[in-house]
Amino acid sequence: MTADLVLYSVSERIATVTINRPNKRNALNPELVSRLTEAILSASEDDSVKIIVLKANGATFSAGADLSYLQELQSNSYEENLADSENLKRLYTTIYYLPKVVIAQVEGHAIAGGCGLATVCDIIFSVPEAKFGYTEVKLGFVPAIVACFLIRKMGETLAKRLLLTAELLEAQQALDFGLITFVVNKLDIEDKVKNFALSLCNEASANSLMVTKQLIGQTTNPFLEKSLSLAVQINARVRDSEDFKLGVAAFLNKENINW
Repeated sequence: MTADLVLYSVSERIATVTINRPNKRNALNPELVSRLTEAILSASEDDSVKIIVLKANGATFSAGADLSYLQELQSNSYEENLADSENLKRLYTTIYYLPKVVIAQVEGHAIAGGCGLATVCDIIFSVPEAKFGYTEVKLGFVPAIVACFLIRKMGETLAKRLLLTAELLEAQQALDFGLITFVVNKLDIEDKVKNFALSLCNEASANSLMVTKQLIGQTTNPFLEKSLSLAVQINARVRDSEDFKLGVAAFLNKENINW
């Protein structure tokens, strides 16, 4: 595991997985996505771990895709984009289907793919200052993979509002909409998350937590895998579109684009 990208520790049956690219606003790239998946799977397979906390160093939880990564995407083949989309799908589904509870500790903005990462966690704590949003359409892209989870989590009306408008939600709005679970002051969030995780460790059966999580996932998302397979293909296909190329170029050059 690359320690400078993802930090991993275990204490009191709680595994803490920390994104550690603060100088890049914890932006996602293929290596970070793979390292996160590996860390979460390691926690899942560790018998000394009962609950997993996902957090990030720095002022931003995750700003979405890395700039250099966006540049690379423009020259990728469809097959390469398909494989890359599968990589992101694997991270999201690993968290979603994991037999252990995953708690997101969000202490900064969660945008685009970073918001998707928080979305698939079981419990989401956020500081009041954090903002949440899926900004892909502004870039000529689509929030294809996360849409498969978001529609079932929030309902079609709210999902359309967020995905089509790229609106950024304040933490309290995200709580009101059912996107996140708790809003906690920054000074208190570390203790609140730890105490919540410890209460699950000490007061709930590991098997019952696992089965309950499976029950919720399987009964509310019976066609999730089929939806995700289609979303991965859409994700790869849109990356070859002219709008995506124009949007990424404008973003990289810090230019406004009139769609």
